[in-house]
Amino acid sequence: MQFIRFGDRDGAKTPCVVDADGKYRNISSIVSDINPETIGDDLIGKLAGVDASSLPEFDATGKRLAPPSAQPKNIWCVGLNFSDHAAEAGLPIPDEPILFNKSSGTYCGPNDPILYSPKMTKLDWEVELGIVIGKKALNITKEEALDHVLGLVLVNDVSERAWQLERSGQWVKGKSFPNFCPTGPVIRTLDDIEDHNNLNMWLDVNGKRCQTGNTGTMIFDVATIVSYMSEFCQLEPGDLISTGTPPGVGAGMDPQQWLKVGDKIELGIDGLGTQAQTVINLSDL
Repeated sequence: MQFIRFGDRDGAKTPCVVDADGKYRNISSIVSDINPETIGDDLIGKLAGVDASSLPEFDATGKRLAPPSAQPKNIWCVGLNFSDHAAEAGLPIPDEPILFNKSSGTYCGPNDPILYSPKMTKLDWEVELGIVIGKKALNITKEEALDHVLGLVLVNDVSERAWQLERSGQWVKGKSFPNFCPTGPVIRTLDDIEDHNNLNMWLDVNGKRCQTGNTGTMIFDVATIVSYMSEFCQLEPGDLISTGTPPGVGAGMDPQQWLKVGDKIELGIDGLGTQAQTVINLSDL
């Protein structure tokens, strides 16, 4: 099953599923929206057995792609979780997942602009596999973990490296500017993905391929991450976990490359769709 939503940033959203023919089917007669509340209230169960072709088709022409779920309570991230990215950064393979978070205010649609502040100097990109939590998880085992996952989603973990690495404090400082977490276009349930440990990932900047990777080089897989995090915090329905990036980020290039106003970013993951963003001045939003 694939979930997708349409609607202006500050307006009402239309929740849909994607049917077998790739058409969008409006599910608002079944659930009011796709959000932490409806996810936690057995969203999958309410749609089980529903013939998608019997639902009204939604015409998305000219409609904004919203994030596939409404605002999560928490956005979590895993750092240095690809062996080839750790090598690119010249850092050792971590013994345990490196956890940090992004402000929930970073959350935005997959094609919304990336905002450039005049105080930024090292704006960077990161194609990542996102996990959307389906039900509360606390102290669960790795074997139980996937039962707590609603599905997977494409994420661009946008970062301001000078703020992240050169200013005192934690990484969250360089991760939390508005629109630093484009998410979507779809959440795809695990039963609809043949092998989530073998998904190709890519990212282009101005038409040039920068990142090429595969989830098979993740140091900690989806089940490990969810179980590990549940030892330290309660994961809530709708929570987003961004699981790290393959090599090819701007900080790893020689010479280093940073995003500037007017740059265009495109990215994708097998089965999870694509995103496209343009960097704009904050004042132009």
